[in-house]
Amino acid sequence: MFAKDLDKMNAITVGITDHAPPPFDVEREALGPNTKIIFLNSRFEEDFDPKILRKLDALLVWRAGISEYTVRYLDRCKIVVRYGVGYDAIDFKSLNEYGIPFCNVPDYGTEEVADSTCAMLLGLHRRISYYDNLSRNINDNWQNQSFKTLRFSKNTLGIIGVGRIGTSLINRMKPFGVRLIGFDPYQPSGHEKAVGYERSNSIDQMLPECDIISFHCPLNDETRGIINYSLMSKLKSDSIIINTARGGLLESFDALEEALRKNVIWAAGLDVLPEEPPGNHSLINAWRNRESWLDGRLIINPHQAFFSDQSWYEMRFKAAETVKIFFENEIIRNQVTE
Repeated sequence: MFAKDLDKMNAITVGITDHAPPPFDVEREALGPNTKIIFLNSRFEEDFDPKILRKLDALLVWRAGISEYTVRYLDRCKIVVRYGVGYDAIDFKSLNEYGIPFCNVPDYGTEEVADSTCAMLLGLHRRISYYDNLSRNINDNWQNQSFKTLRFSKNTLGIIGVGRIGTSLINRMKPFGVRLIGFDPYQPSGHEKAVGYERSNSIDQMLPECDIISFHCPLNDETRGIINYSLMSKLKSDSIIINTARGGLLESFDALEEALRKNVIWAAGLDVLPEEPPGNHSLINAWRNRESWLDGRLIINPHQAFFSDQSWYEMRFKAAETVKIFFENEIIRNQVTE
């Protein structure tokens, strides 16, 4: 139906909300040269021109949230696709009411996020940043700065969310000989046998056993604020928390600061934050000012775990390709219904 009506992509108009400016060579490569692309040039819905929204056959979303404010003007739009995985800023109720399917791109940057997770957890476990900070001011006893540290293979790594990225992390960790425990109620029985990890039936059950815990789950009502003080208090006092998934998994900077100050946990590595960029908070200020109590215990990256030249291209191409496949073949690829 769509291919015939729209002459195989020659007549469709695609909107792109924000972030990547024209000329959109990657998107055009996927969509074809005759597709009309309109840049909305804002991550804020109130800036979108209703007249333009009414012209769109498809909408590609970057950082912008999509609510009924935008959806009510999508008279012609047949599909909304997000560049990336997260969908917590998408109003599914409104899209469903208007009959517009929503899709994401869950299969880009998998290697990059898994690699960044490995780098963070290994760096924190081996105290790379801590020793780097410490050694700047050492004049005597240069090599006499050792701290109690388990051989890495003697550790237990817990993975919450054993999907594409969680599985990639497991595969990277196997050669290190670390014990691997995974929690993911949405993976079928036997997944742990196929991938190679111990399956836990609950988070509370696995926490006391873990020396390191890494989060790779989506942000939704079930997981929002899951990294809270209560969870951290169930870990070992020398444990490490890694979050390269979604910032909203961390309940608050308050909870993390309390856990670090009271030595409830040893360290945390965060690529994503509940507020980006972070504002004026005592934990963030201590991190910025390199306060001694926090030295080497908190790594923060600016939401870049996904990034490489290849993943950047892959994300953009696959998002646009999802639109093409929809109109040419009537296939809704990677639909999210929440």
